[in-house]
Amino acid sequence: MRRSAAGRVSLLAVAATVLSMGAAAPPKAPPVVDPPVKEPVAVGYGGAVASVDADASAAGIEVLRKGGNAVDAAVAVAAALGVTEPYSAGIGGGGYFVYYDAKSRTVRTVDGRETAPRTADAGLFTENGKPIPFEEGQTSGLGVGTPGTPATWKTALDNWGTKRLGTLLEPAERLARDGFTVDPTFRAQTAANEARFRDFPATSELFLPGGQLPVVGSVFKNPDLARTYETLGREGVGALYRGPLARDIVNTVRTPPLREGATRKVRAGDLTEADLAAYRTESRRPTKVSYRGLDVYGMAPSSSGGTSVGEALNILEGTDLSTASQARYLHRFIEASRIAFADRGRWVGDPAFESVPTGGLLSQRFADSRACLIRDDAALTSPLAPGDPSSPVPCASGGTAAPTTYEGENTTHLTVADKWGNIVAYTLTIESTGGSGITVPGRGFLLNNELTDFSFAPANPAVHDPNLPGPGKRPRSSMSPTVVLDRQDRPVLALGSPGGATIITTVLQTLTGVVDRGLPLVDAIAAPRASQRNQATTELEPALWNSPLRTELEGIGHGFRQNPEIGAATGVQRLPDGRWVAAAETVRRGGGSAMVVRPTS
Repeated sequence: MRRSAAGRVSLLAVAATVLSMGAAAPPKAPPVVDPPVKEPVAVGYGGAVASVDADASAAGIEVLRKGGNAVDAAVAVAAALGVTEPYSAGIGGGGYFVYYDAKSRTVRTVDGRETAPRTADAGLFTENGKPIPFEEGQTSGLGVGTPGTPATWKTALDNWGTKRLGTLLEPAERLARDGFTVDPTFRAQTAANEARFRDFPATSELFLPGGQLPVVGSVFKNPDLARTYETLGREGVGALYRGPLARDIVNTVRTPPLREGATRKVRAGDLTEADLAAYRTESRRPTKVSYRGLDVYGMAPSSSGGTSVGEALNILEGTDLSTASQARYLHRFIEASRIAFADRGRWVGDPAFESVPTGGLLSQRFADSRACLIRDDAALTSPLAPGDPSSPVPCASGGTAAPTTYEGENTTHLTVADKWGNIVAYTLTIESTGGSGITVPGRGFLLNNELTDFSFAPANPAVHDPNLPGPGKRPRSSMSPTVVLDRQDRPVLALGSPGGATIITTVLQTLTGVVDRGLPLVDAIAAPRASQRNQATTELEPALWNSPLRTELEGIGHGFRQNPEIGAATGVQRLPDGRWVAAAETVRRGGGSAMVVRPTS
């Protein structure tokens, strides 16, 4: 939990910090600031914001109170998260922006995914015919794609916003300049990255102040990022794609600034200024399926989120989950997820390079042909072979499986609604926790390692892999920003989550929790999660791992492994009386922050 530097100093916290340092502690300990109170749910009028961070949610509320709309507020929240959640997102990364326009009652989307250099080919991550070690792609210039986040902001604001970018960056610029309060999550994420951060002088100087891990309760400032935001606000986001800042990015990628004496093997990338100058977002038609009388809209490829969530919902459509026992509900949810991942692994990639059968994957006919594989007395076995959406064969079980490849799990999601009824569901990322680990010197932000979402080699040599690298290609993603409308095209709810490939299962489980199980949105978000991704075992959070449900499901053939934490969702919901509910995590990632403009009881 965090509070801006303007927060009051807690003398008790200062005393506790000094005592913990022992008698030899220096007399001038840094002040420790009380964290802000983070509420996971808020209800009221005038608009709503839900994110993982209180300072970021407050930035969005500030914009809404000043007359901005949901798009304006979403940009402000995203910029603030680039300050307070720099290991999850920032202008060095990309994402997907889903917008509901209340006036036209339509859903629009922006694909702001990072792209590979124009020199990239299918062998980008191979050497001597073999895949390089994952960590050598992760912490390298090789894994850095052209950032899409600034261009996403411009596209969204040009089409649907009402405020200047410079105005919307002011809360984040102020937060970067004056500082935010370090919480246990920020410190823990820094500690997990300490070894690689120390190998890059600019990263170490920024995130290990004085050569030490940041102290919980201390104020963390990023003046370089404040200046970068000021530049973007004054000159526009084109400043990141052309000119001095673009050159700094390219130089950092092509010659990673490694400290003298470091033994880490850090590969150079091949990103050029021409790659940055050529970057464009893509406006895509959203995915759409009907479920329980509602229309569920999501993100089309290059993300696999919309097709996978949509296919799984179509599979579940034939089961009455509202009256199912908890064990049967989880069984059906797990199996629908398994099938959807089997199909996404074979068919989904960047549509500029691959013939993605989006319509087929989202057809009820195809879902029905896959749903009949599910039995209530026995679990399916992974890796499951994909179906063929162009020629569905009921209950087909042959073919060759394409195993699910690894995706980094540290992303962030924000959800915003305004007083006019507009909604934004926006998921953005720099991929791994801390991205590439490489900070652009003097600019205050980390570069992504998003290209590691490509398959380093074919997931199965016997099957075409649609997710191999290519020139200018977007790597497949699992980000699943989702908007749900009623049959009159009025908003019901919107949500999304971080978590790599677990995003899909988190969104699916939360949606069915609200729609089928009747849970309040905040309770559906907080519910213990399971995640099956066409793998031999299903991941369970501790509350399910330690539940009798696990034994019951193991009795019909399910295998499980424990995951301490899956996802960190946020969402908004429209109540029949016109109020908004904003909801976030109660515990995961330290809890989220839900706010509304005018709260009611």
